[in-house]
Amino acid sequence: MGFLDDAKKKLTDAVDKHGDKISDGIDKAAAAADQKTGGKHADKIAKVQSKAKDGLDKLDGKNDDLR
Repeated sequence: MGFLDDAKKKLTDAVDKHGDKISDGIDKAAAAADQKTGGKHADKIAKVQSKAKDGLDKLDGKNDDLR
């Protein structure tokens, strides 16, 4: 097993154990960014938030993040 395979396995295990906390962090970061920009970039922030949660779903193999 190579370095990247090992890193992906560790990341996948962390997502399996703490996916809900990571998802909450994504939501909080998006809300903070939206607040800092005064809502000017809400559509772009929402798109990034969605992509981040899609990536999270790919790592844990579940489509369980609330949107």
